[in-house]
Amino acid sequence: MRSTMQVTAFSRRQFLRLALFGALGLVIAPDGECFALPNIKVLELKTISRDEKVYHAWPTLTRRKNGDLLVVFSGGREGHIDPFGRVDLIVSHDEGETWSWPRTILDGDLDERDAGVIETSSGALLVTTFSSMTYASQLGGAKGQGLLDDVTKDRWMSAHSRLRADEAKTELGQWMIRSTDGGRTWSTRYATIVNSPHGPLQLADGRILYAGRELSGSRKRVGVVESTDDGSTWRWLADIPFANGHGYSNYHELHAVEASSGKIVVHIRYIKEGEPEEILQSDSKDGGRTWSVPVPIGVFGFPSHLSRLRDNRLLMTYGFRIKPTGVRVRLSGDEGKTWSDELVITSDGTSSDLGYPSTVQLDEKTFLTVWYERLKASRLAVLRQARWSIAN
Repeated sequence: MRSTMQVTAFSRRQFLRLALFGALGLVIAPDGECFALPNIKVLELKTISRDEKVYHAWPTLTRRKNGDLLVVFSGGREGHIDPFGRVDLIVSHDEGETWSWPRTILDGDLDERDAGVIETSSGALLVTTFSSMTYASQLGGAKGQGLLDDVTKDRWMSAHSRLRADEAKTELGQWMIRSTDGGRTWSTRYATIVNSPHGPLQLADGRILYAGRELSGSRKRVGVVESTDDGSTWRWLADIPFANGHGYSNYHELHAVEASSGKIVVHIRYIKEGEPEEILQSDSKDGGRTWSVPVPIGVFGFPSHLSRLRDNRLLMTYGFRIKPTGVRVRLSGDEGKTWSDELVITSDGTSSDLGYPSTVQLDEKTFLTVWYERLKASRLAVLRQARWSIAN
């Protein structure tokens, strides 16, 4: 596979060309050459969420050492924003052929969003989320004059009134729950300092590293925290520096992976008004204690989920919200110095309300990716799954 996407900035004109040629199934290399994309063979594509009456969003897929597959996600919802979000869990014992009915493992008084999960070397499961009151902006004004109809507004107000204003402030935060019995029972929630959609990773030295954004509190930092006790407690480790002209409001939804050499690669969702949303990359060669200034890698999509394959290549999986919308992946054989051509898993999305995919490797040739997507003619989103392989 030809590696073409080097770590370099793209201009707006290049971005528009990339979007156009992507829609035609072509890629433009930095030298201007146009060539066909490598092929992904999709072996199976299906919906795996079972409850058709609720909106599912922001999932993370992981594989346990015993072979079980777990997906955590924000469930119990009416839509993209509401006060009803909770953390749900589904399990597959047969490589994703079938999935259990969702089980709620955390349900606070606010909206729980963005669920991440990993299994540590001890067998502990760590699940992350954050609580939000974004929905409250739609509750202002008289009945019938806001964004909500009267019935919906009454229902939201009933949920909102479970807490006084001072109590609600203490509910806001970034949280983790922990299980040491395979997910049958869970700890009470505790703070993790930062949040990101897909959660932390365990390093080769045993530490748990969590790259993310401090959503609540006075400091508002972007960086990494670490745990030396299997995810039970967390401390701040290092800031990730801002590139020139960038700040806290521009860096979102981080995820990290450790390469075989020990180098740690972090991807960041970059948001700035008037610019395309793209992925930035920062690296650490000293165990996460210092980080390079983030740079664009020429990838327009978000957010990135990173994993290391059995052959030590890195895989990034991300949602693509420019038509044709869907899910895409890229590979790196040099620990993130360059990234491969874009490989398209799906391009049949019917809205931009989709994404947050994550991928696990099932065997030497087969991969499984899970994401959320609002399908055509529905206000509710489902969890979709693709089983795929790289055809060439």
